[in-house]
Amino acid sequence: MYSISEEKYIFVQNLTIPTPHNQHIQLLPIQIAINMIDFKKLSNQYKTELLEKVIPFWIDKSQDKTYGGYFTCMDRKGEVFDTDKFIWLQCRQVWMFASLYNKVEKRQEWLDCAVQGAEFLKKYGHDGNYNWYFSIDRKGNPLVEPYNIFSYTFATIAFGQLSIAANNQEYAEIARKTFDIILHKKDNPKGKWNKSSPGSRSVKGFSLPMILCNVSLEIESLIDADFLKATIDECIHEVMEVFYRPEIGLIVENLGTDNQLVDCFDGRLINPGHAIEAMWFIMDLGNRLNDNNLINKAVSIALSEVEYGWDKEFGGIFYFMDRLGHPVQQLEWDQKLWWVHIETLITMLKGYHFTGNEKCLEWFEKVHNYTWSHFVDDEYPEWYGYLNRRGEVLLPLKGGKWKGCFHVPRGLYQCWKTLEDINNKLNNNTLNQ
Repeated sequence: MYSISEEKYIFVQNLTIPTPHNQHIQLLPIQIAINMIDFKKLSNQYKTELLEKVIPFWIDKSQDKTYGGYFTCMDRKGEVFDTDKFIWLQCRQVWMFASLYNKVEKRQEWLDCAVQGAEFLKKYGHDGNYNWYFSIDRKGNPLVEPYNIFSYTFATIAFGQLSIAANNQEYAEIARKTFDIILHKKDNPKGKWNKSSPGSRSVKGFSLPMILCNVSLEIESLIDADFLKATIDECIHEVMEVFYRPEIGLIVENLGTDNQLVDCFDGRLINPGHAIEAMWFIMDLGNRLNDNNLINKAVSIALSEVEYGWDKEFGGIFYFMDRLGHPVQQLEWDQKLWWVHIETLITMLKGYHFTGNEKCLEWFEKVHNYTWSHFVDDEYPEWYGYLNRRGEVLLPLKGGKWKGCFHVPRGLYQCWKTLEDINNKLNNNTLNQ
């Protein structure tokens, strides 16, 4: 594993006059240290982990060759310990393999993996009107009703991406119809399954406008350009002008429906990982729109979030926090989760790539070293998902109800490609000097 700090230490030693026991080694300015990062080596590290370890794991271990779809509940070695199928994870895996087929290489096994999952979902994943269940059993019988709108969002990107890979118009139509349902449900995502008492305190969540920033781009080719622009503009506004609160310098998870802060458990909740992940979505949108101000604002927010969320005692990023410093209701608040750290890696790399902000690279280094030394299983493929606050493995599983074939492979791909872009940019700048 390539450790950036190790490379930096060697660099310091090589430029320092040797003294007994290296007692007087001085740290170099960060500018010089940054120049020593081997972006090509790092890019290959992420690429190799993706293509030689993580993707083979899901190809070999997860496919249900009897009934279709995928197993996600797997122990450290990849042995299945539960056969229930969670729709958003099924959809995420379809999207992942279709995306790899479209963007990396036309490998038939990747397309076959995506298609078999999609066919299972097409037959069993919804109620016949593209209301997507939360979970089904191994054979496809419904277990939990379609209360969760994220089953819909991931079905949209799954069938959208696969329609391109398979050149299948039926898949494209499923994506369009599902996206239309999302837009009709977005003001009341849970519908009849909403547990709130009528007339009680009303709050709205950050998660939906955040994910719609990404969903909109994923299905760009399938929807009207003017409608796409309007959707993107609304999502950017919600994320960057409504849920981002300049008075505290952070994004909140929930707001009152009047767009005001609410002093309750949900209203005080901060999820640093969500906010940081959203910022790379916004950076990609800013890049697409050629809006440097939007990109710079996203970078600034991301840096504030990672600074706020970093555990200064044990390292890693907290899962949940309270904006007023009160105890949070989530008992897992101090766990260190795989997706939080992977999404932070993506965001910090994109921030550096788009803006050259060296603070992003400093944080990438810090999170990279933590992530690769804590979440990576040196003996078996795929990554651990759940650590305790001290960074010790809490659950030795590789997949479950919430962890599937998504954040790790998507993150490895995004980091690989962004590091590659940074390296190419640096090489071009060197040639042009």
